Amino acid sequence: MAGTKSDAATGTGTEGGNVLKRNSDDVGWEYGVLVDPNNKDKVKCILCDKVIFGGVYRLKQHVAGERKNAKKCPGKKTTPEKLQEGGGSEEMEVTSVGSSQPHKLGPMDKWTKAIDPTATKSESLSQQKLNKELWKERLPEVHKYIARWAFNHAIPFNACDNDEFKQMCEAIGQFGPGIEPPTMFDLRGKLLEEEYARTKSLLQECEAEKMKNGCSIMTNAWSDKKRRSIMNVCTNCADGTSFISSKEMSDVSHTSEVIFELVDKAIEDIGPDDVVQVVTDNASNNMGAKKLLHEKRPHIFWTSCATHRINLMLQGIGNMPRYKKCMRYFTEGKEIVRPGVTRFASNYLTLNNIQEKKDQLRKMVVHSRWDSLKDVKSKKGKNATATVLNLNFWKDVKLTLAVFEPLFKVLYLVDGDVKPSMGFVHGELLKAKRQIKEALGNVESRFKDVIAVVDKKMAGRLDSPLHLTAYLLNPHYSYADPLVFDAPKITEEFISCAETFYYHDEEMQEQAANFEL
Repeated sequence: MAGTKSDAATGTGTEGGNVLKRNSDDVGWEYGVLVDPNNKDKVKCILCDKVIFGGVYRLKQHVAGERKNAKKCPGKKTTPEKLQEGGGSEEMEVTSVGSSQPHKLGPMDKWTKAIDPTATKSESLSQQKLNKELWKERLPEVHKYIARWAFNHAIPFNACDNDEFKQMCEAIGQFGPGIEPPTMFDLRGKLLEEEYARTKSLLQECEAEKMKNGCSIMTNAWSDKKRRSIMNVCTNCADGTSFISSKEMSDVSHTSEVIFELVDKAIEDIGPDDVVQVVTDNASNNMGAKKLLHEKRPHIFWTSCATHRINLMLQGIGNMPRYKKCMRYFTEGKEIVRPGVTRFASNYLTLNNIQEKKDQLRKMVVHSRWDSLKDVKSKKGKNATATVLNLNFWKDVKLTLAVFEPLFKVLYLVDGDVKPSMGFVHGELLKAKRQIKEALGNVESRFKDVIAVVDKKMAGRLDSPLHLTAYLLNPHYSYADPLVFDAPKITEEFISCAETFYYHDEEMQEQAANFEL
């Protein structure tokens, strides 16, 4: 009798355990027992022996570590024997790095959330409930394994900045130890098919946007490491850019007819009524394809790539003797070189970096250690030293940056994905021309040649009916300057744009031409 009473009091005896453990499907009873069979609100935690008042619900809060109404269980990270002692048979999680033992799911796992690597950081941390010191101690160990894999397989370091990589790490962490990685057959088979289906479903969401507001088709020719010529075709709408097709054209001459056939097939696949424009660079074969497309599909615009045209402007200005000499200095350096979207953008960024480090460079060449360098005494070394100390050089740098900066800003606008740039291209180029004139003191003899380069590259390319119509309909410009509505050239190009867009609908052409803006 005494033994039975003692066992009942402690909840460890077989018979007493059966009496004090509720015959319930509630997962909480795997972690606690009744202190008194007649009092269901008084429960003892088998992990830390703490007596809980409030029933099994309060016990579950205690074990789960919710601090609102119950103190966190100090014995949560305990031994498997203690759980088995209380009647539970599930093994605890193996926490050693590199362990091959799987994480066995127990009754409490029913309480956990499904694996969701896209959850916010606060949500993830609230699920893990790890001690801060333990976190700091174990995190570097995990990073070593990730780094070792990346080093051994030549994974680019910037892959760590990819959202998918971060989601993968989070998903593995949420799964727990013992995860079985996919095999190469899984990756190239079932998983590849599933990801293809997922990507295809995401692209389907763009279809509604294309049907509503139309889209652009873009072409791009490039050569891979094996010098194979490849032509890519993509489509762009308000929801972003998506890939259509890619074709190797190493053995095919890039004639106007070939490019036209490639573009026309893409238009046919998407739907001619859903395509507003085709965007390419200004190569002669593309311009020939433009004429062929206009004959077959007169309602579709063929637009020049704004990034390419603005880069040609920068190139034209950079070839002027006054700026060419300045742009060539130091552009082959190491630490001060900054890559840009084009070669001339890189030169601008590099020159800007030199300007920002002007004082450091001047101090460097007058330091005693500078003269001890071997190359300093060579002809090139002496020229470099003299250049850095030359005040006229720094004046030229400042002037060059002032001339290039307005166009550089437009280049980043049209090359970025922050907002659609069609409605801003013409207006920002006009603004850039004004700023260039101001940088050159509004003296015509100084800015004449520079502005001539900009106008030449704009003509027939970035002042097309589509560009000017977008400029007219952009309230950022038209309502800031109401005279835009009365400009003859803009009005004429607006009507031309309406005639092209509504090529088969004369009624809509008339309505657009007579619409009161």
